[in-house]
Amino acid sequence: MQISQNFDGGNIEVVSAESAHDIRLNIRHDQDSEFYQWFYFRLSGARNIACTLKILNAAGAAYPKGFENYRVAYSYDRQHWNRWPTSLANGVLSIEITPEQDSVYFAYFAPYSMERHADLIARSLQSARCSLEVVGQSLDGQDIDLLKISSGGSTPTKHCWLIARQHPGETMAQWWMEGALEWLLDPTNAQSRALLERCTFFVVPNMNPDGSRRGHLRTNAAGRNLNREWAAPAMDAAPEVFVVREAMAREGVDFFLDVHGDESLPYCFIAGVEGLSGWDESSQAQLDFYKNRLADLNPDFQTAVGYPPKAPGEANLTMAGGHVGHHFGCLAMTLEMPFKDTTATPEPTVGWNGPRSKALAHSCLLAVGDYFDSKVSQ
Repeated sequence: MQISQNFDGGNIEVVSAESAHDIRLNIRHDQDSEFYQWFYFRLSGARNIACTLKILNAAGAAYPKGFENYRVAYSYDRQHWNRWPTSLANGVLSIEITPEQDSVYFAYFAPYSMERHADLIARSLQSARCSLEVVGQSLDGQDIDLLKISSGGSTPTKHCWLIARQHPGETMAQWWMEGALEWLLDPTNAQSRALLERCTFFVVPNMNPDGSRRGHLRTNAAGRNLNREWAAPAMDAAPEVFVVREAMAREGVDFFLDVHGDESLPYCFIAGVEGLSGWDESSQAQLDFYKNRLADLNPDFQTAVGYPPKAPGEANLTMAGGHVGHHFGCLAMTLEMPFKDTTATPEPTVGWNGPRSKALAHSCLLAVGDYFDSKVSQ
């Protein structure tokens, strides 16, 4: 019996594994950071053996409520991820399972590896609608990829920015990106063709490649939370934000969506930037239109539960949404998806997962078109 994690996105530390009934583990902290919650590891050599795996430091995780009523993602082939119940007692998260095969993988959410990211970029570039700009490198020397999706026409279009995975452990955000790119680049999709006649999309599928490969929850190689670096990013600490900000300044932004995951709340929702000092009735109407339209298009999305809005003047301009909304005066939002499952539309076998994230992306893009067709966007 063996526990391993030395692979792309892996994270676990073995405290002891002398008995299958008492496998003791800890989640490794992000580099130079107190954050931890993401885990991803492999159990091998335990086929048909009743195992109890205990994550001892669950209580000290960044979001301990994220482990309440939580079902772990597991897979035998790393392609299909299902859910398995866990129990939480005295700050220890326990998984009791009898593996059906010689090798089984466990993860906080279905992983999205940097290899899959490379495949996504390469596959997207097979479309004539798509071009690539490497806007810079991360601290570990990985490329920061920016895809431009357009119809190729000469008519001026709205510039829509989509970014994901500032927090690398929120892998549902890149599953969402995979769905968005597939929808935008589908040559048989009349709706995407119509949208691209009005909008050019600038897409950063992974803002934090270093944290993704290292198995971090929220930070990059320097231990920086990228979604608190937008006010004044430094190249030696948050080059990912610095170079994307420069590209935004060059191209302009008319619409912005930052895609994330929430550890604790079992809902899909949008957080706006109501705290901006210039927030007014027109701004609120734009946000309300988009959220309500998305709720109409996709039953997994709802508007009743989310983060409480900030009062005018209290926006955090170090965050992407606040920074972009303030500097470009556009509709800027953060989309949150659950690590658990959606309360109103549960799917117990798989929970919230990659395919559902991809389907939500399709609805989000349809709502973009409806937003620019509406009077509130004028």
